[in-house]
Amino acid sequence: MTSVGVIDAGGRSRALLEDGEEVRYVFIDPSEPLLPAAANVEVLFAWGLGTSFLQENWRRFHRLRWIHAASAGVDRLLFPELVGSDVVLTSSRHIFDRAMAEYTMGLMLALAKGFKTTFGRQEAHVWEYRETDSLFGKTLVVVGAGPIARETARLAKAFGMRLIAVGRTARDDSDFGAILASSELSKVLPEADYLLVIAPKTPQTEGLIGRDAIALLRPSARVINVGRGATVDQKELCRALSEGRIAGAALDVFDIEPLPKDDPIWDTPRLLISPHIAGDHIGWRQDAADLFTDNLRRWIAGESLLNVVDKALGYVPST
Repeated sequence: MTSVGVIDAGGRSRALLEDGEEVRYVFIDPSEPLLPAAANVEVLFAWGLGTSFLQENWRRFHRLRWIHAASAGVDRLLFPELVGSDVVLTSSRHIFDRAMAEYTMGLMLALAKGFKTTFGRQEAHVWEYRETDSLFGKTLVVVGAGPIARETARLAKAFGMRLIAVGRTARDDSDFGAILASSELSKVLPEADYLLVIAPKTPQTEGLIGRDAIALLRPSARVINVGRGATVDQKELCRALSEGRIAGAALDVFDIEPLPKDDPIWDTPRLLISPHIAGDHIGWRQDAADLFTDNLRRWIAGESLLNVVDKALGYVPST
């Protein structure tokens, strides 16, 4: 029988996972001391790890062979002990693709159509005519060329947008037309009407959209980040918005989450803020549990696992 530890602070996954003839689940609350039964698991299913729990208890998981994350991004799990070990790491890649693509298009539409202004006028009972922008014909520069970016590209094409994708390496691509290497980013930033950041957090992407990159954007440009907070310099972005050097922005991810109530970023003009929900569609927990269950069946049968992370790169390489 395979013993599976489920790290779940809220315990909401109990209704989604059931013991079977070959599987026994041990639910672990990261706010409580680790019990001996939990320390003996071979497999860990980690939901929303935002603490150092796993790293602090790493040496106690002496039988651990595989960790599955209920998220697409795994940067919070890539501490040195895990990276240097033989423990396999998998992610919930593809679970959030369509939802994040739809949410991203919604943010672009909200910025283009000025929905924040419209809703504010409604609250104030003000009837004020104005004209709004269109996505058709606009250039979308996408930083990150994974499956979420790919799904977003398909939707953006339906709106008649022109696409420029930037990834780790240059290559031809059926959805993007071509993917430029990250070294080419500065050359295409001046062309961006919309700069969309969906890159994972890695040493190469951390702080990628900083002062120099933002300075290359045209005054009409808008920036959207639904990847990781660390990829965009929030202070420089907010400064550019406050000084009117770019037209707008939308952030779903931040350096610190939850975003503190007294953080000045809340009051930045022309900025839309959402609480890291771009991919959390109704039913995503069941989808994530189903993916893990399928992978667990593969593990027990000795088959290849889905979504194996290259721990050196920090994400699942595209095939």
